Amino acid sequence: MAAYYDSIDEQYKQSKELPFRLHIEAYTYFDLLGDLAEKSLLDLACGEGFYTRKFRQRGAARVLGVDISAKMIELARQQEAKAPLGIEYIVCDVLDLGEIGNFDLVVASFLLNYAQTQEQLLRMCQSVYINLKQGGRFVSINNNSEQPPESYLSTEKYGFIKSISEPLQEGAPITYTVSVDGQKFSFDNYYLSRATYEWAFRTVGFKQIRWQSPIVSTVGVREFGNEFWRDFLDNQPIIGIECWK
Repeated sequence: MAAYYDSIDEQYKQSKELPFRLHIEAYTYFDLLGDLAEKSLLDLACGEGFYTRKFRQRGAARVLGVDISAKMIELARQQEAKAPLGIEYIVCDVLDLGEIGNFDLVVASFLLNYAQTQEQLLRMCQSVYINLKQGGRFVSINNNSEQPPESYLSTEKYGFIKSISEPLQEGAPITYTVSVDGQKFSFDNYYLSRATYEWAFRTVGFKQIRWQSPIVSTVGVREFGNEFWRDFLDNQPIIGIECWK
């Protein structure tokens, strides 16, 4: 996986500017996160630091970004060098992370959907849990495993579609194809049921779990209109997750 993301680092970075990522994904994410002032925050699967920088700009006292891709972390460090915010970055697979701190918040955008098995998901959740303070929160934006496959093509106008070549069962690969400025790139997520996610969260010790449907910013509605976003909101390709330790 690291080698593949090293090869699409620039394209993936550009995809963060797609309207749905700004007006739904980011808006939902920050609505879940709330006030970040003086919080310590661990950003898992941080990529090139798109959100990592925003967390610091929104007042987080300490931010540490972790990603499996050395190329992504290189891009993040380049941004940090150009406009220093005091963010630390390390290259590491979340499965191998272990305990590296004691944070108020652990966050992840599109991390858990790379788990191919229950065991891998459990290990990811363990890495999250052991790095949280007691009473801390895990907040994530993730692929919505409950989206029906017959609606996978309905998101094409937003710049991406999903596809699947086998029955929707535990571990089945779901291919995302993203289009940015006429150029396409693809990557795989993996299907695990919501029940499996709930099991993993409860098994590591999370006391409370909340699922958040995507929401559109007022700016997004004003710019594109309500009708433009209807297919996204009706089919919910992504989902927010909030867990308390």
